[in-house]
Amino acid sequence: MQGCKTNKDVMSLIKEEEVEVVDVRFSDFLGAWQHFSLPARQFDEDSITSGLGFDGSSIRGWKAINESDMLVMPDVETAFIDPFMAHKTLIISGNIVDPISGQKYNRDPRSIAMKAEQYLLSTGLADTAYFGPEAEFFIFDNVIYGQSHNEGFYQVDSVEGSWNTGNDSEQNLGYKPRLKGGYFPAPPVDKHQDIRSEMMIILEDLNIPVEAQHHEVGTGGQSEINMKFNTLLKMADQMMVYKYVIKNVAYEQGKSVTFMPKPIFQDNGSGMHVHFSLWKDNKNLFAGDGYGGMSEMGMYAIGGILKHAKALLAFTNPTTNSYKRLVPGYEAPVNLAYSSRNRSASIRIPTYHSSEKAKRFEFRCPDPTANPYLAFPALMMAALDGIQNKIHPGEALDKDIYDLPPEELANVPQAPRDLKEALDALSEDHDFLLKGDVFTEDVIEAWIEYKMTEVNEVALRPSPVEFELYYDA
Repeated sequence: MQGCKTNKDVMSLIKEEEVEVVDVRFSDFLGAWQHFSLPARQFDEDSITSGLGFDGSSIRGWKAINESDMLVMPDVETAFIDPFMAHKTLIISGNIVDPISGQKYNRDPRSIAMKAEQYLLSTGLADTAYFGPEAEFFIFDNVIYGQSHNEGFYQVDSVEGSWNTGNDSEQNLGYKPRLKGGYFPAPPVDKHQDIRSEMMIILEDLNIPVEAQHHEVGTGGQSEINMKFNTLLKMADQMMVYKYVIKNVAYEQGKSVTFMPKPIFQDNGSGMHVHFSLWKDNKNLFAGDGYGGMSEMGMYAIGGILKHAKALLAFTNPTTNSYKRLVPGYEAPVNLAYSSRNRSASIRIPTYHSSEKAKRFEFRCPDPTANPYLAFPALMMAALDGIQNKIHPGEALDKDIYDLPPEELANVPQAPRDLKEALDALSEDHDFLLKGDVFTEDVIEAWIEYKMTEVNEVALRPSPVEFELYYDA
């Protein structure tokens, strides 16, 4: 982020910026940043080459307490000066290593992303995978939730919520987007122009190029800030910084951001449409003269993703809440088909530009609860499987899928209805992920096991609507 390439670059940055604190970060299994800090005087080149020890026993989905000692190996290219901390702080991310074997820890998500890039090179098919995620989020003014034996509740509030609640002690001036009507009116209906601009400028200051920021379709401050595409590992790193910046800018301004896909009933949910292309020798391999300007390789890549889509969603849509977004009627891609221009298909081939360099396709199912270090490799591995096995996706579906008659719709494969269905699909269909040892059986099993605990937690609890439906039965 600060352009560091060597150990000496980082040490020079610490000295030049008079850094007081070095904050070491890594992703847990599910995709949340974990961190610990040390005085800058304690951080030297040996900290980078030999690593820093920590206890991994309490990290979600990781080691048991009897084998908990781990090392984090900082990656100098991730270093940047934190824009939020009171004391000058350098953030640096790294990979997890087993101190006994000296090998990368197989459940470390960032190491999986690195292995994916290495596997791509080993195939000889391409040398670069580019990703352009569009992660949406809501900006709330107040959030409360709780669960006990005899009570369960949540409430979100927003200055522009169409439900028009708000704090009774404050004036309410009435300018609010309607449900599904937030794309994209000018202020004063859009209340969050300044806060999104602040987020955008900080990202730019951290050398993360932004293409645009805007209000999204939903109410409740639903927003989107689009980063310029980047390579797999770099974009995954940027996604972690993206979430960090957006949440902290909101927090500093008395707001709360969530990347939860469906926090508001009967309004659009937040997705993370992912634009994807493969390149070799600076040439876009997806550009051609076929359907939508795609090459044969590009079509096979689409075929691979559609074939493995249900299993893929276990990583790209990894929460029970994800499937409350993937329902008909809210522009969500519930149908596993592809099209040019058609946003009702799960894969869209954009037609904004005719340039070969701009040719890619957009996988519209993912949402921003995904761990990018796992979701991006999984998506790429499915595409490569399609290319290696010449899996053609069949005919495009250029109709509005939401208006198809039932007899036609019955022939269109559907996205999983819930997280359990996606996890079951992953259990049955994951050989494509094991190529090149990118994912391992241990990782797949651990992911399914952990995520099934979430499925069961939700299944055990009554919800408010169940009282409405069944209390007087």
